[in-house]
Order: sequence, then structure tokens, then C-alpha cells
Amino acid sequence: MDKDSHAFDIIAVGGGVMGCATAYYLLREDPNLRVAIFEMDPTYEKSSTALSDGNTRIQFNIKENIQMSMYGLEVLETFADTMAVEDRSPEISFKQQGNLFLIQEEAIEEARNGYELQRSLGCDVVWLGTDEITSRFPLINSDVCKAGTFGPLDGVMDPYAVMLAYKDKAIALGATFIQGEVADLLHDEGHMSGVRMVNGDIYTSGDVLNSAGAWATKLVQAVGIDLPVSPVMRQVFVVETEVHSDHVVPAFFSPTGLYCIHEGENIFMIGKSLPDDSVGFDFTWKRERFTQALWPELVEMIPAFDRLKVIRGWAGLYAVNMFDGNAILGEWPELEGLYLANGFSGHGFQQCHAVGRYLAELILGNEFSLDLSIFSPERILKNEPVYESTRKLI
Repeated sequence: MDKDSHAFDIIAVGGGVMGCATAYYLLREDPNLRVAIFEMDPTYEKSSTALSDGNTRIQFNIKENIQMSMYGLEVLETFADTMAVEDRSPEISFKQQGNLFLIQEEAIEEARNGYELQRSLGCDVVWLGTDEITSRFPLINSDVCKAGTFGPLDGVMDPYAVMLAYKDKAIALGATFIQGEVADLLHDEGHMSGVRMVNGDIYTSGDVLNSAGAWATKLVQAVGIDLPVSPVMRQVFVVETEVHSDHVVPAFFSPTGLYCIHEGENIFMIGKSLPDDSVGFDFTWKRERFTQALWPELVEMIPAFDRLKVIRGWAGLYAVNMFDGNAILGEWPELEGLYLANGFSGHGFQQCHAVGRYLAELILGNEFSLDLSIFSPERILKNEPVYESTRKLI
């Protein structure tokens, strides 16, 4: 590789959905840009995107989070055509089965405020009383909630297919995809200048994006930044039940964060973040975790699941923002040219479309289609957290 091929306008460190979506939007804005995407594992075996459950929802309590989801739904309407490369169109299998969030008495006021904000922004969301919930969704035990919010346009898709679609389209538009692990971020007099690879190769760029997911904190430690982002292990369980349905029912979310997503027929996907989830790069999947920690609560929500069989599952990583649980987006104030797309805490996949567009506009100095500066990393230095909710939504 000659020297010039090591020089880029923008480098994205991390080739998951954030890095690839940002590369796509950059090149959509300016086809002449030299954009590089670095990914240490092109098989994506441990990628948080690939291991995601692929859910997207409109139901948030912060305006910008809601607007990101609204834009995501807009993108998904024409995603196959927009992301087609030559004669190949991605198949993301988007099922808009809806999300039902169950609400307990103590959370009614906050949930109502969130619902009214969503409605004011034009979201298709319905408020349901207990009787309406059990009438429309008889699987649910009415004792576990006092109300609920239902988003009929929410749903589930293949996250791996979405990520590969952005990757393939970005490459088709001119991005360079490079396999390798970045060892150091290079800077000169307060400005980014490039990256050094583990093998010693150096690539130059004045703009570098940290899109390394669960590895984000490790990456920026090289330049003395201590991001409040931790890799937290999360397990997912797929179960076979005695409940058969000829149509896909909504995904159910309990007030504690336990969720149940119908995969079709009698197959359901179950997950929940637990306080004692392992922190670190742990991908160990343990069947007994479901039996001991999730099943009793699952049966309380859906009594018909008292008999089931765990048929498979996996473990992946959440990049959890320990500061306030929301995305860290934008340029690090103390190092010009270092951009962050980190700490999404479990809802990053569904926000990739709006985040990629925003970062591209920010890097290029263009007018914002949707201003996401509320999530600027400056809030960390100022100790000004932005909380989504006082209670757990997912």
C-alpha cells in the first residue's frame, strides 16, 4: 500500500452499524470524501449490532430520542431500495408487530408525560387501561400493570442485515473498509492526526470517529480520556412455549425491563438487564440465568409461560453510559477532530440512522436535519446528565 492510500479525510474506528451508517451519510453528503472504516473483526462474531435483538420503538421520554426513532421509521420505509447495490437489495425482515410497555401505578405520571410528548410530535401511540390491555392482549396478567402504552409501528428486524446494508452501500459509494485493530489515536497540538494500528501501520486523518461500541472507552484511553462507558454483558434466551399464535403478537415490556418478543408461532425471545450482569468482555451464555432470574418474573407477566423449553440463546455486550444512560454524540471538547458515537446503553441500533446523519452533518459543518447537541460529550465535563427516565423502560 502506497503512502497516499494511508491518508483519509475521515476515519471511523469501529465497523458496526454506527461507523457504517456515518460513512454512508458522509459520502451521501460529499461523494469525493476519502472515508475509511476500520474493523478488528469483519466476522462480527462479538459485535453488539449483530447480537442485538433488533427492536425499534418510538416510545421515549426525551424529544430527541423520539425524533431519532421517527426518522428511523421513515428511513426503513424505503430502506431496501435506498440501500440497494447494483441489483442486490437488503432484506431486513422488518415486522411492525408493535411494542406494549406495561406501567405500574408509581410510574403513571411519568409515562403519561412521555406519551403526551410522543403524541404532540405526531407519533402513533395509544394509551391503554388495564381492561383494554387484557382484552386486546389476553396473554398479559392484568395484576402486573395499571396501564400501558402501545406503539403499533414499533417492531423487530434483522440488525445484522441492516448493518451489512450500510456497510455495503458505504463501500459502493467509495468508503475503504480496512480489517485491523487500532492501537493508538494520534494527535498533534490538540488536534487529531490519525491512528496507529496494532501492526504499526499509521493512517492519517484530521477527523476520527470513535464508533467502537463496547470497546469505546479502551480506544480513547490512549489519549487520556476516561469515558463513562462500560461493556456490560446481556443474555438473550429463545424459548418454545405451549402458546401458539397464527399471527405475531406485540413485544411485551414489563415495568422492570423484562421483555418478551414473539418470533412467530410458539417461539419467543426473552431478555432483561440485571443489576449483577457481568461488566467486561464476557460472552458466556448460561441457561440457568433464565431459569433462576427471568422465568419467575416472565410467568408473572404471562402465566401461560409456566411451561416452556429454552431452545437457544446468546450473550452480547451493551455499551452502557454509566453517566446518564444516553448517547454520547459529537466532538470531544478537549481534542479537536475526535468525534464520539458511544454509550447508547442498549438502544443504539434503532438510532443508527439519525446518528449517522447527524454526525456526518456535524463533521462536515452542514446544517442539522435534527439537532442532537443535547447529547454532546460536553455534558460529561460539565456534570450535566440528561436522563431518559427516572424508571427503567427497557
